[in-house]
Amino acid sequence: MSADQMSIGEMLAATVPMARTLNLEFRETTPEKAVVALPDQGDFHNHVGGPHAGAMFTLGESASGAIVLAAFGEQLSRAVPLAVRADISYKKLAMGPVTATATLGRPAADVIAELDAGQRPEFPVAIAIQREDGAVTGEMTVVWTLRPNN
Repeated sequence: MSADQMSIGEMLAATVPMARTLNLEFRETTPEKAVVALPDQGDFHNHVGGPHAGAMFTLGESASGAIVLAAFGEQLSRAVPLAVRADISYKKLAMGPVTATATLGRPAADVIAELDAGQRPEFPVAIAIQREDGAVTGEMTVVWTLRPNN
């Protein structure tokens, strides 16, 4: 992990207390992909002994935020990234540690071009949540916007 990647995880942990509370591990953060892990922690289990749905939602949303910062960090002086809406589907029982992998749903250059044109672009981030055995336990989409500062 490079210093830039580490700084995104550290920044999110410092500015988003819930990410710090859940002890999320930012394993990879690039403009193309973000990988964030939720360790297996009894304090955040549900009634069947796996990670609570709220913890998995926070995991996925945090992975989406990490890729947004990696892809659009240079735009922070002129726009604020904000989550607009989110949708999550729980597909299989999650047990043990889980990992969220986020990818941008639109090319970053297209989003920046809309911002350059004075628009408030929206773009989806797709997230897959997986168990250690590779089974996808959840799928999530977070739609983000870059709200211009002016």
